[in-house]
Amino acid sequence: MNFKKRRQKVFETLNNNEMALFFAGKPVRKSADADYPFEANRNYYYLTGINEPEGVLMLIKRENKNQETLYIRDINPDMEKWIGRFVQLKDAREISQVDMVNFVSNFKTQFQTYLSRSKIEALYLDLDRQQMDTRPFESELFFEEINKNYPALPIKNSYFEVARLRTIKDEDEIKLIKEAAEITNQAIEYAISNMEPGDYEYEIQADFLYVLNKNNASEMFDTIMASGKNGPILHYVENNAQTHDNDLILFDLGAKKNHYGADISRTYPVNGKFTERQKELYNIVLKVQEKVTQAAKPGVTLQDLNQIVIDYYKEELPKVGLTQPVATYYYHSVSHFLGLDTHDIGQIIGEPLQENQVISNEPGLYVQDENIGIRIETDLLITKDGCIDLAPQIKKSVDDIEAFMNR
Repeated sequence: MNFKKRRQKVFETLNNNEMALFFAGKPVRKSADADYPFEANRNYYYLTGINEPEGVLMLIKRENKNQETLYIRDINPDMEKWIGRFVQLKDAREISQVDMVNFVSNFKTQFQTYLSRSKIEALYLDLDRQQMDTRPFESELFFEEINKNYPALPIKNSYFEVARLRTIKDEDEIKLIKEAAEITNQAIEYAISNMEPGDYEYEIQADFLYVLNKNNASEMFDTIMASGKNGPILHYVENNAQTHDNDLILFDLGAKKNHYGADISRTYPVNGKFTERQKELYNIVLKVQEKVTQAAKPGVTLQDLNQIVIDYYKEELPKVGLTQPVATYYYHSVSHFLGLDTHDIGQIIGEPLQENQVISNEPGLYVQDENIGIRIETDLLITKDGCIDLAPQIKKSVDDIEAFMNR
């Protein structure tokens, strides 16, 4: 990963004598002395490659030279005995390609020195906020502190600039997504090879996770294994129901490795063979997914792609007895960005797609009174004049699925 090149693009968004700070964040306490599993703030990781808490990246743009300083958490030999080794200064330099690396205990003193003895005309902070009432990130907490103690210092938001950079994937990122898709494929095939009516959803999930663990991968997001009546529930993650003969089971899942993952949905007959009704509805979803793939290219918006699904369903669903408004059977959008996050940042309503963006393609169809939920999802790389499926090996035609499950 060329983290230095990414930081250079951030520098290009700054004026001379402006500073930008990015925070790794801190662990969140779960209960007693246990924390939730920690992952560094994605924007911090995107610019440094360091996945440790407490870190701070400082960028200062000067007329003659850009200055980079990375602050990592202080080495604590006692804690290393309990939780493992901390990143060392030399390792942080090698990973991040930042020459000046210091311990975070020195950050505030050096920051104050820059403000008092150096010409800093504005401060950029990564003020990412998705909802009004969510827990504030470290950047927001630091913003409150600066606003109180340095009220004359202009503060600007760097979030949208970094989000814009993250939407364009480089070769390394695309390679990692494809690797994650292949692990996902292996895990799916293992799971459906062992699947049979009467299994519990969590047993099928366990087979999927087994292959991820064998590949030193993890879940990109909470795995969805939604059989029968659970299929129409978009984010069903309990995975505790028993499957039955003639059920469909909807997989929405993805492997993650080296911080990048796949986002794949498939729908399978638990007993290995679709009923005629299931096949009829499944092929409608598959056909419209193909139409979205054919349409995805630079200049098209995600809203345009979603409208393709809606228009096709308006035409086709009444032919198979689904006469309610389309929103009754299809109540999500067909696409989102994918990258370090499953629903990756940078998506702006009405903004056209660009080359080297990665998006999902996931039409669905949900008929609650028939206990049918169908979603077929793959990941598309937008190219100069079209798109490429990053997971073409994951079977999705009725014939291919039935042949594999009944071999």
